[in-house]
Amino acid sequence: MPWRRTDDPYRIWVSEVMLQQTQVKKVVDYYERFIERFPDVQHLAVAPLQDVLKVWEGLGYYARARNLHKAAQVIVEELDGKIPVDYTTFRKLPGVGDYSAAAVQSIAFNVPYAAVDGNIKRVLARLFLMEAPINDAKSAKLFQQRADELLDRSAPGFFNQAMMELGATVCRPQSPTCLVCPVNMFCEAFHTARQDEFPYRRETKPVPEHHLAVGVIYRDNAVLLTQRQLDGLLGGLWEFPGGRLAEGETAEAACVRHIADVVNLSVTNVRSLTRVRHAYTHFKIVVDVFQCDYRAGEVVLKGPRDAKWIEIAALQDYPLPRATHKFLEKLIGE
Repeated sequence: MPWRRTDDPYRIWVSEVMLQQTQVKKVVDYYERFIERFPDVQHLAVAPLQDVLKVWEGLGYYARARNLHKAAQVIVEELDGKIPVDYTTFRKLPGVGDYSAAAVQSIAFNVPYAAVDGNIKRVLARLFLMEAPINDAKSAKLFQQRADELLDRSAPGFFNQAMMELGATVCRPQSPTCLVCPVNMFCEAFHTARQDEFPYRRETKPVPEHHLAVGVIYRDNAVLLTQRQLDGLLGGLWEFPGGRLAEGETAEAACVRHIADVVNLSVTNVRSLTRVRHAYTHFKIVVDVFQCDYRAGEVVLKGPRDAKWIEIAALQDYPLPRATHKFLEKLIGE
């Protein structure tokens, strides 16, 4: 991987932020596009947030992109444009948690901190038959302690990367390749044939599904896009106005109601375009998409950060949620 062959702290940092909660095979193309567009911390700091979100579009977890952008600005404005070598200073940057701080500091600066991600937790759970659930925040300290005990302090960066790769490629969630594992002689799960029992996970509640309706409002040759607030889910992205259905409400009625509530417009000629489904980490959505025509009113925002009337052809210039991309081609082709 490109960042595994670099000693550039900025590129290591970007890669580790992207890799959190995301598969390596999905990250590569995004990483290369990101580095091409923002080759160093100075370029990232002066870039408009919308440009950053557009390059990040589709990778998910947009708070990571916003925090990376904020942190770059802090580095340029307050830290002489240099990524801190000091762990504590780096840990205080926006969006930097224990994992990314340990990973970047160890890989970039050879500082002895053990990084603990999902892959490493799985390796540790099998090595030591750890019954602490890996998806329980209360277990984090236990896994960190084990990782700290194992850490090769003479080469912490190589050690952390090796542990990550071991979990990603050998000690996999299903069907681990234990016979070729370089540390199987130390693995208690392997010796007791209990690999499939570990790691333990705390039972989670069923993922809820929400039903939404959104409206593509036409006025002359333009449609209305609204921008989400910068904090929260999908912060800073653009979307069509809409929201959840009330109990017993039809999707069409919900679409008309939310347009009135969210952007203060009344519409006419409401017609169905399509239905899309999308899954987030903790919930799923079913979205009924409608096309409608502007009838009256001036845009007054209740919830969104901004709104713009734009031509259909310009939609792809804006960072949009993946759920929107699922019907964008159909919309443009109408």
